[in-house]
Amino acid sequence: MQYVPKDSMISEEDALALYHRAGAAHDFDHVRRVLALAERIGEAEGANMRIVRAAVLLHDMARTEAAGSGECHARLGATRAREVLAGFPPDDVEAVAHAIAAHRFRNDVQPETLEARVVSDADKLDAIGAIGVARAYAVAGRLGSRLWGVVDAGYQERNAASPEDHTPVHEYIYKLARLKDRMYTPAARQIAEGRYHFMVQFFEQLDREVAGDA
Repeated sequence: MQYVPKDSMISEEDALALYHRAGAAHDFDHVRRVLALAERIGEAEGANMRIVRAAVLLHDMARTEAAGSGECHARLGATRAREVLAGFPPDDVEAVAHAIAAHRFRNDVQPETLEARVVSDADKLDAIGAIGVARAYAVAGRLGSRLWGVVDAGYQERNAASPEDHTPVHEYIYKLARLKDRMYTPAARQIAEGRYHFMVQFFEQLDREVAGDA
C-alpha cells in the first residue's frame, strides 16, 4: 500500500493498480484527465475535494469486471469502492460510492451531492470536444465499427445504445451531443461550450467529406 496523504483516501498509484486491461477510451489516462477537470471544477464550486478525488480515481475501476458480467460498471464500482475504502469514515465512503454510482450517462442514478455532480461533470467533459471524438473512434476501432453511418431522425430518443450498425456518428447523436446540457455546475457548463462547438464542427465536416462536398 502506497503512502496516502492526509487529504486523500487513496493514492494515484494504488488506484492505478485497480485498472486492468482497459481500452484507450477508459484507461488510466482517462482517469487522470477527469481528475484534472474535477479539481478545476470542484475547487471553483467549493466541493469536498477529498471525496471528489477518491471518487474520480475509482470511478471506472469496475469496467472490465462489469463487461464480463453485464452489470452496470458504475453501480459495481460503487460496491468495489466500499471494499477498497473500508476503514475510512462510513459517511465519506458512502459519499464516494454515491459519486461513482451516479457518474454514468447510461443509468438512472442521479447525483444528489455537489461532489457527485462534480465527478459526473468532469467525466462527461472528457467525452466531448477533441478528446471525446478521439475516444469515440478508439471504441469504434476496438469494436470494428464503421467510421460513419446514416442516423435516422428518431435515433436520439430511442433507448438503443448499441445497435449492430452503431458508429461514432450514432454515439455523437445518441450521447455526445446531449452532454453539454447535462452539466450540473456552472464551471463545467463554461468548459463544455467550447468543447461542444468543436465537436459539432468536426461531425459536420465529417458529413461533408463523406459526401465528397469538402
